[in-house]
Amino acid sequence: MSSARSGKGKLVVDRVQTGVRVERRILKVLKGLAEYHDMSLGDLLEGIVLHAFEGKAPFRDEASLQVIADLKRIYGLDFGAEASHRLVDGE
Repeated sequence: MSSARSGKGKLVVDRVQTGVRVERRILKVLKGLAEYHDMSLGDLLEGIVLHAFEGKAPFRDEASLQVIADLKRIYGLDFGAEASHRLVDGE
């Protein structure tokens, strides 16, 4: 995939629609976080992934970390990264 720069530091990309399955509570937290940052869910996910690809934490500021903690509590997301390879579909 090629990309081209277009004025004022913008990066033109080719986005595709996808049907990715995501755990329900994780999705609710992500949607809430996207709303908090006034961005789309897709833009939020792209930013998280680009940070992860470089071994960087996508959220370091206390305000975002507090919002994430609050959203996790509100939506009952009671597990973290340690569970990432143990998630299985419910019946």
